[in-house]
Amino acid sequence: MIQNILTGYIQKALFNAEYDKLEDGTFYGRIPSCKGVVAFGKTLRECEDELQATLEDWILIGLKLKHKLPIIADYDLNKEPTYESMAAV
Repeated sequence: MIQNILTGYIQKALFNAEYDKLEDGTFYGRIPSCKGVVAFGKTLRECEDELQATLEDWILIGLKLKHKLPIIADYDLNKEPTYESMAAV
Protein backbone atom coordinates (compact mmCIF):
# COMPACT_ATOMS: atom_id res chain seq x y z
CA MET A 1 0.00 0.00 0.00
CA ILE A 2 2.70 2.52 0.96
CA GLN A 3 4.63 1.61 -2.21
CA ASN A 4 1.57 2.49 -4.32
CA ILE A 5 1.25 5.82 -2.55
CA LEU A 6 4.91 6.66 -3.14
CA THR A 7 4.75 5.55 -6.78
CA GLY A 8 1.61 7.59 -7.39
CA TYR A 9 3.06 10.64 -5.67
CA ILE A 10 6.26 10.45 -7.71
CA GLN A 11 4.42 9.92 -10.99
CA LYS A 12 2.05 12.86 -10.42
CA ALA A 13 4.87 15.15 -9.29
CA LEU A 14 6.92 14.29 -12.38
CA PHE A 15 3.85 14.88 -14.56
CA ASN A 16 3.93 18.50 -13.35
CA ALA A 17 7.67 18.92 -14.00
CA GLU A 18 8.83 21.83 -16.13
CA TYR A 19 11.87 21.61 -18.39
CA ASP A 20 13.90 24.24 -20.21
CA LYS A 21 16.72 23.97 -22.69
CA LEU A 22 19.58 26.22 -21.63
CA GLU A 23 21.76 28.34 -23.89
CA ASP A 24 24.58 25.79 -23.76
CA GLY A 25 22.25 23.03 -25.02
CA THR A 26 21.84 21.30 -21.67
CA PHE A 27 18.52 20.90 -19.87
CA TYR A 28 17.12 22.18 -16.59
CA GLY A 29 14.12 20.64 -14.84
CA ARG A 30 12.11 21.48 -11.76
CA ILE A 31 8.93 20.52 -9.97
CA PRO A 32 7.26 23.79 -8.90
CA SER A 33 5.21 22.25 -6.07
CA CYS A 34 8.31 20.58 -4.55
CA LYS A 35 10.51 23.44 -3.40
CA GLY A 36 14.17 22.82 -4.18
CA VAL A 37 13.67 19.84 -6.48
CA VAL A 38 15.74 20.77 -9.53
CA ALA A 39 18.02 18.88 -11.89
CA PHE A 40 20.32 19.38 -14.86
CA GLY A 41 21.35 17.06 -17.68
CA LYS A 42 23.17 16.98 -20.99
CA THR A 43 20.03 15.53 -22.59
CA LEU A 44 16.35 15.83 -21.73
CA ARG A 45 16.27 12.14 -20.76
CA GLU A 46 19.27 12.57 -18.45
CA CYS A 47 17.59 15.59 -16.87
CA GLU A 48 14.33 13.64 -16.38
CA ASP A 49 16.18 10.75 -14.73
CA GLU A 50 18.14 13.11 -12.49
CA LEU A 51 14.96 14.97 -11.53
CA GLN A 52 13.27 11.72 -10.52
CA ALA A 53 16.27 10.69 -8.41
CA THR A 54 16.34 14.13 -6.78
CA LEU A 55 12.61 13.94 -6.05
CA GLU A 56 12.94 10.48 -4.47
CA ASP A 57 15.78 11.67 -2.21
CA TRP A 58 13.82 14.84 -1.35
CA ILE A 59 10.80 12.74 -0.31
CA LEU A 60 12.85 10.35 1.83
CA ILE A 61 14.71 13.15 3.60
CA GLY A 62 11.46 15.07 4.08
CA LEU A 63 9.76 12.05 5.64
CA LYS A 64 12.75 11.30 7.87
CA LEU A 65 12.94 14.90 9.10
CA LYS A 66 9.12 15.10 9.40
CA HIS A 67 8.86 18.02 6.95
CA LYS A 68 5.41 18.90 5.67
CA LEU A 69 5.38 17.65 2.08
CA PRO A 70 3.00 19.13 -0.48
CA ILE A 71 -0.16 17.22 -1.33
CA ILE A 72 -0.01 16.26 -5.00
CA ALA A 73 -3.15 15.05 -6.80
CA ASP A 74 -4.72 13.81 -3.54
CA TYR A 75 -1.54 11.98 -2.50
CA ASP A 76 -0.77 13.10 1.05
CA LEU A 77 2.47 11.65 2.40
CA ASN A 78 2.00 13.53 5.68
CA LYS A 79 -0.77 11.24 6.94
CA GLU A 80 0.04 8.29 9.12
CA PRO A 81 -0.66 5.02 7.27
CA THR A 82 -3.77 3.15 8.35
CA TYR A 83 -3.97 -0.59 8.53
CA GLU A 84 -6.95 -2.88 8.20
CA SER A 85 -7.49 -5.45 10.91
CA MET A 86 -6.86 -9.09 10.05
CA ALA A 87 -10.58 -9.71 10.60
CA ALA A 88 -11.35 -7.51 7.58
CA VAL A 89 -9.09 -9.62 5.35
